[in-house]
Amino acid sequence: MVNVEEQMAGEDDFAAMFEESIQKDEIKEGEIVRGTVIQIAKDFAIVDIGYKSEGQISLDEFRQADGTIAVKPGDQIDVLLEDRENENGLCVLSKEKADRFKVWDEISAACERDELIDGIITTRVKGGLSVTIRGGVKAFLPGSQVDLRPVRNLDAFLGQTYQFKVIKFNKRRGNIVLSRRVLLEKERAALKESTLERLQEDQVVEGIVKNLTEYGAFIDLGGIDGLLHITDMSWGRVNHPSELFQVGDHVRVKVLKFNAETERVSLGLKQITEDPWSVAPETYVPGTVVRGKVVSLKDYGAFIELQEGIEGLVHVSEMSWTRRVKHPSKMVAVGDVVEAVVLDVDVTANRISLGMKQLEANPYEKLHEKYPPGTVVKGKVRNIADFGIFVEIEEGIDGLVHISDMSWTQRVKHPSELYQKGDEVEAVLINIDTDEGDKPKISLGIKQLVGDPWDRIPAEYPIGKIVDAKVLKILDFGAFVEVEKGVEGLVHVSEISEERVDDPNDLLTEGQKVKVQIISMDQAERKIGLSIKAALRSQEMADAQGYTISNNTGGATLGDVMRQKLGMPGESESESEPESESEEE
Repeated sequence: MVNVEEQMAGEDDFAAMFEESIQKDEIKEGEIVRGTVIQIAKDFAIVDIGYKSEGQISLDEFRQADGTIAVKPGDQIDVLLEDRENENGLCVLSKEKADRFKVWDEISAACERDELIDGIITTRVKGGLSVTIRGGVKAFLPGSQVDLRPVRNLDAFLGQTYQFKVIKFNKRRGNIVLSRRVLLEKERAALKESTLERLQEDQVVEGIVKNLTEYGAFIDLGGIDGLLHITDMSWGRVNHPSELFQVGDHVRVKVLKFNAETERVSLGLKQITEDPWSVAPETYVPGTVVRGKVVSLKDYGAFIELQEGIEGLVHVSEMSWTRRVKHPSKMVAVGDVVEAVVLDVDVTANRISLGMKQLEANPYEKLHEKYPPGTVVKGKVRNIADFGIFVEIEEGIDGLVHISDMSWTQRVKHPSELYQKGDEVEAVLINIDTDEGDKPKISLGIKQLVGDPWDRIPAEYPIGKIVDAKVLKILDFGAFVEVEKGVEGLVHVSEISEERVDDPNDLLTEGQKVKVQIISMDQAERKIGLSIKAALRSQEMADAQGYTISNNTGGATLGDVMRQKLGMPGESESESEPESESEEE
């Protein structure tokens, strides 16, 4: 007879076993279950998960960073059931995958709570950086999300630990995208609001150089950038902001202008110190000898830095008394330390005029004593112009021989007809004009070396005299002929022939020898009127009377010859008669 109590206990055990069996059947593949390590074998650990069969896990999944195996019998661990039974009748388990799934669950929960995730930037990948977050999970940080501004050198972030915000999460694909920029923007917005509340014009603030351009530097004042223009960096010359700053430098600047609506801030650095031009008139008195460094060269002169913020200009005309300075580089170079004399100070325009030649004596001051008018000088032709030649009488000192002072008689169209560059010439100093500027104008003359032939020409060529001449030039109104070297006269078209002449070229050619008679003489205008037809007429009259006219003899005219032949006294004799009569008396 079966004991009732034993029967009831047996029924309870059966119910428990049945319930346990149902629970075991409910364990599904792909789920994380709790298990107990019951044995450590050579290469794996045997784990009991409460199922009809145990499972085994490779010991490599328990290996620590130092290479040791951290597992022992009795340890409670979470594992992933990958397969309830393999070909050996064992469960297929994984501790690594269980740990990874747990991390993903934690990350997913953090995303839902909008929490930040810590991570370390480990490697550079295409398009950005790889970040290791919780449980060794890899996440992607795009390059555009690294900082507020695009970063050129992503390698600088390797090994750095930051907080990130998850902006994309896909557990099924194992894809996590992070952003650091979102956090920075949030921080910057809060900082910007605080900065705008306290920012005022004329306030001196501190900032960090954020970016450099050719025209200035952008300074981060705390959530808001201000522009420090290159012209407001220093009272002195700044060619590029990089001469004074580097990105990341801490600077103290003054707020020059601030517009809260547009959030534009203009900054100044030089305004923190005193303007050196405020004391320039007392420091740089005209006549003072100063010393400075050449900082810039222009076609018109050299800029000399006298002190930080103050420069003076030495114009090319103020560099040498005698040298012809076409460009300041012929005298100085950038970086040279030179001396100069202060000529003028204009504080309103921030300009100082300097002179270098004033350090030496003015060689022109004694020119009047050294070269009085009438002095004969020698020199080389340095330059030839349409209006004359420049002759160097001393190094750097030229005189001008005007084209009108080259010859008394010769008609000079261009100075190159008589002289070439480098010719050695003699000349007479006519005048020194010092009225215009420091450099005087020296007038020279070459024709003044000899007497003026026009002092004798009227006597040698009286009206009525017949002379031989050579045709030089033929024009519509007549021909210019040469009666002696350098002495010319005009034969008007009406004086060429007794008959009407429409074109002088029909009767004359250049270089032709002709006889001409002096018909007019203007010593003041230096003009001689000649006639070919009058010479022919006189010759014909002489031939008719049986007389011979001798050319260029003693200034005798046709009338003189005829009077001599007829035994009549000439003009010279009649002029002497009164004197003879007085002698007889």
